[in-house]
Amino acid sequence: MVSPLEGMWSKKNLAYTPWGYRLPAMPHAPEDKRKALLRVRRIQGQTEALARALEAGEDCGPVLVQLAAIRGAVNGLMSEILQSHIREELGALPEADDRHARLAQDMTTLVRTYLK
Repeated sequence: MVSPLEGMWSKKNLAYTPWGYRLPAMPHAPEDKRKALLRVRRIQGQTEALARALEAGEDCGPVLVQLAAIRGAVNGLMSEILQSHIREELGALPEADDRHARLAQDMTTLVRTYLK
């Protein structure tokens, strides 16, 4: 019997690192990828602003506010990517049905709650 996950584990779906293969690379719809990259660029701008504030010797208050903003932005990005991954992986199973859709929704709700 062929496992429903067999295709996911083929070499073409695995991401390669210098240390070897790791879990399957997460596919992204073009719109999801664009949104994630925009978030990453926004986070880069925030971290550059933080570096400038530290170099200038800013007070702790504004630095802590900037750190909190960066943490929120990273958590938001992580939440979006995890939600996308859950939807794609559970929806890709051959036996996907209403139960899988409910499970995906429950998991994304948990992710959102945890990362707030």
